[in-house]
Amino acid sequence: MWTADEIALLCYEHYGIRLPKKGKPEPNREWTLLAAVVKIQSPADQDCDTPDKPAQVTKEVVSMGTGTKCIGQSKMRKSGDILNDSHAEVIARRSFQRYLLHQLQLAATLKEDSIFVPGTQKGLWKLRRDLIFVFFSSQTPCGDASIIPMLEFEDQPCCPVIRDWASNSSVEASSNLEAPGNERKCEDPDSPVTKKMRLEPVTAAREVSNGAAHHQSFGKQESGPVSPGINSCNLTEEGLAAVTRIAPGSAKVIDVYRTGAKCVPGEAGDSGKPGAAFHQVGLLRVKPGRGDRTRSMSCSDKMARWNVLGCQGALLMHFLEEPIYLSAVVIGKCPYSQEAMQRALTVRCQNVSALPKGFGVQELKILQSDLLFEQSRCAVQAKRADSPGRLVPCGAAISWSAVPEQPLDVTANGFPQGTTKKTIGSLQARSQISKVELFRSFQKLLSRIARDKWPDSLRVQKLDTYQDYKEAASSYQEAWSTLRKQAFGSWIRNPPDYHQFK
Repeated sequence: MWTADEIALLCYEHYGIRLPKKGKPEPNREWTLLAAVVKIQSPADQDCDTPDKPAQVTKEVVSMGTGTKCIGQSKMRKSGDILNDSHAEVIARRSFQRYLLHQLQLAATLKEDSIFVPGTQKGLWKLRRDLIFVFFSSQTPCGDASIIPMLEFEDQPCCPVIRDWASNSSVEASSNLEAPGNERKCEDPDSPVTKKMRLEPVTAAREVSNGAAHHQSFGKQESGPVSPGINSCNLTEEGLAAVTRIAPGSAKVIDVYRTGAKCVPGEAGDSGKPGAAFHQVGLLRVKPGRGDRTRSMSCSDKMARWNVLGCQGALLMHFLEEPIYLSAVVIGKCPYSQEAMQRALTVRCQNVSALPKGFGVQELKILQSDLLFEQSRCAVQAKRADSPGRLVPCGAAISWSAVPEQPLDVTANGFPQGTTKKTIGSLQARSQISKVELFRSFQKLLSRIARDKWPDSLRVQKLDTYQDYKEAASSYQEAWSTLRKQAFGSWIRNPPDYHQFK
C-alpha cells in the first residue's frame, strides 16, 4: 500500500516545490518544522493487496504547515483574527479544515468530484470509502510524546522502539526505551542544562542530540532533558529504577530530555527532581511563553483530542455524518520513542466510553520514517558546522491548502507576514486559516446551499456568532464534554467572549 518513507518523501518534495521561499528558514541560520495531511486513495477494483501484487494507491498532499511558535495570552484577540498557535501540526490541521470546507462546497453545489458523498441523513455528507488521511510531522509532537529518555552512549540512534502498551501497562525494563534528542527543545544556549551538557565529554552526534529543540513560543524556551516513556503519571521509585536500568548496548538511561511545555493548572505537576525523575508523563501540558504564558495546549494533547473528536472541528461537524479521522501518523527521522508516541496520542484516551454515535477512540497507526527533513534543527546544525552566530527557529509559519483560491498563507506573530500595527484589524491583516476567516468560509458555504437543504442542526434555532454555531454542533460538543470528563478534565479552554465574533 504505502510506507512511512514514501509519505515523508512526498511531503519533503511538496515543501520544496510548492511552498515559496518567503516564510522558509534563512539558510545556515534558521530551522523550522514541517507537518502535512496526505490523502491516500485506494483503487476501487483492488480489495486488498497481496505479496505478489500490492495494491497501487494514489497519494496527494492536501494540506501543509510549517512553524515553531505561538503567542502569549496577552496578545490574544477577541476578534478571532490572530493565530494563537503556529506550531506546524496546528497549521497543517487548520489548512486541512480549509481543504475540507472547499470539498464540502464542491459536494453541495455538485460542480465537481468531491471527497464527500451524500450521507443517510438530510444535509449530511460522509467521506468516500476509498479514501484515508495520513498525518505527517518532521518531528515528534511537543508535550507528552516528546518526553523521551536520555541514554548513556555516545552515538544515539534515531530508530523507533516498540512496546505493547495495551497489553502491558506496567513499568517495564528499559530495554524498550529509545534515545531522544527532541528538536523543539533547547533553544537557549545559556540555559543551565545546556551549559552542563556542554561540559560533558560527548561526540558531535551526541551534542547535536542534546541541543535539539521543542516548538517555541515567540521568544526563548526553556531547555533541557525530558521524561521517558512510562505508562504512569507518577514516576515512582520502582519506575525510576526501571528507567535507570541498563538499556541495549550497555547504555544506561541517565536522564530525560526536559520539555518546556508546562503542566496545566489542576494537573499533578512535575516533581522537578534531578535526573530521570524530573517529569511526570501522561499529563496535559501547555506550550510555554517567555514571561507571557500561552493558553495553547501542547501538540501531543491536541493530536490526542483529534483522535477522538476528529480533525474537522465543531463547525464542519454540522455537515458531516461522522468525524474525519486520521488513519495514521508518520514521524520523520528524529530522536523518537514509539511508546511515548502511543502513550501521548492514544493510550491516555483508551478508556473513554459512552461517546455519541460516530465518535470513538481510534486505533491510530504510528510509524517513523528514516528520512530527515533538510530544514530541521538537526540537519541545519550538522551542515553549518562551525558557522558563526546562533541557530534560531524561523519566525514565520507557512500554510498551504489544496484549494483553488489563495492556497498559500505566510504569517508571523499570528498575522500575515508584513502586517503593521496600523493594519491590524483590517481584512488584509487576517490569515486565511484564522478562526474568523474559516468561519467566513463556513458562512459562504451556507449561503450556497438552499435553506431547506441545510442539516437540522442549523435550522432548529437562530444562530449568529461563531460561538453559537460551535455550540449548535450538539454531537461534537457532547463528545468533547465526555472526553474532558473522562480523560482531559484540566484542558485549558478560552473564555466564551473570545468566540463572540460574527
